[in-house]
Amino acid sequence: MSTGWQSGQTRPGDKIKVGGIINHTRLCLVGVLSTPDRPGLVAAIFRALGKANLNVQFIVQSIDLNNESHVQFCIAMEDCERVVATLRPVVSALGAKKLTEGQPVSLISVFGPDFRERPGIAGTAFAALAAAEVNILAISTSISTVSCVIDEQDNQKAIEALNSVFALP
Repeated sequence: MSTGWQSGQTRPGDKIKVGGIINHTRLCLVGVLSTPDRPGLVAAIFRALGKANLNVQFIVQSIDLNNESHVQFCIAMEDCERVVATLRPVVSALGAKKLTEGQPVSLISVFGPDFRERPGIAGTAFAALAAAEVNILAISTSISTVSCVIDEQDNQKAIEALNSVFALP
């Protein structure tokens, strides 16, 4: 007889224990998009930002089927204009097709020990956000953290959604 759930899955109503939820607001999502991929591309971007004393809080990079690189990162909203001004000459030298700066975003992260041994954390987080109609703009993960960039206007909904599926200490 099937119970509708399998070993390793969370039963309906059960929350998954995690270390906590971290939330950063008042961020800007910047993108250096459609750049021919090659060694040193991300070094040029982040070296320029470091020299300008601009701190990056989130980075994600991918390469598409045309071998073009797409780099997105979050910085403090008050630094957004300075970042764009700093990157314009870098973007031109790299041959990027587009430099984007977005609306205010938040970075929300679920963290905890041993995520490597606990399948389903990311899927649970993404499903909770989807159920709350929170669109994910970018994702980055590590062995202990799942981080999502979302529109800042969805911040409270996202926190409530994640709190509904994860048990915090």
